[in-house]
Amino acid sequence: MSNFTVQEQQVEAMFNGIAPKYDFLNHLLSFGIDKLWRKRLVKSIAKQNAKHVLDVATGTADLSIALAKRLPEVQIVGVDIADEMLEFGRRKLKKLKLDQRITMQKATSLDLPFSNGLFDAAMVAFGVRNFEDPIKGLSEMQRVLKSGGTISVLEFTTPKYAVIGWLYKFYFSRVLPWVGKLVSGHKTAYTYLPMSVQAFNERESFNELLEQSGFKNAQYVQQSFGIAAIYTATKP
Repeated sequence: MSNFTVQEQQVEAMFNGIAPKYDFLNHLLSFGIDKLWRKRLVKSIAKQNAKHVLDVATGTADLSIALAKRLPEVQIVGVDIADEMLEFGRRKLKKLKLDQRITMQKATSLDLPFSNGLFDAAMVAFGVRNFEDPIKGLSEMQRVLKSGGTISVLEFTTPKYAVIGWLYKFYFSRVLPWVGKLVSGHKTAYTYLPMSVQAFNERESFNELLEQSGFKNAQYVQQSFGIAAIYTATKP
C-alpha cells in the first residue's frame, strides 16, 4: 500500500518473512500460554454480546477465530499490514468454515478504512506495540467504535517480581531470539520482539494512552505473574 510509512513497510516485510512459522512459534515460544490469554480476552468481549467486532493487527486471525467460536452470531473484520499473514489467516478461516463470518483485509491502524461508529467492539493482541503512532492508532480504533463500544488489548508486560522478571528478561533476550531465528530463518524478527516489548508503554502508562485517545474507564488485569496484561476501555 502506497500510504504506508517507511516504518510500517519495514514491519510489514518482517511479518511477511515469518508468516509461514508465525503460529507455530507463537505457541512454542509462549509454551501455549498465549491461547489462555486470548481465551480470557474473548471471554471479556463475549460478556458484552458484541455483534460487529474489529480485530486490528489480526495476523493469522487467531484472536478472531477464538471469538467466532465463542460467539456464533458475531461478524468480525480483521485488518493487518502484512499480505502473507492475511493469506495464512484466510486459509485457516476457509478450513474452519469461518470465512463467511470473518473477513480479512489489508489496512494500517493509523488510517482504518471504516466509517465512524461502525463496530460494537475492537480488539488487538500483541499488535499495539508495533503501531508507529500508538495514540493515532488507538484514536482510529476509538473513531470506528459506537458510543459505549469497548476496546480490548492483549500485550506483553515486564514482570515486577524479581526472580520472574530476571527469568523473563533472560528468556526474551537470549533464548527467544535464538529459537525464533532457528525455526523461522529470519534474522531480526525475534530480536525485534523483546526490543518492542521493552519500549512499550505498559500498565498505568498504557491506560493513560487510552485516555488520551478518547477512551474512558481504562483498566488492566495482569496475566501469568505479569508476563502479559489485558487492557480494556470504553468509548464515551
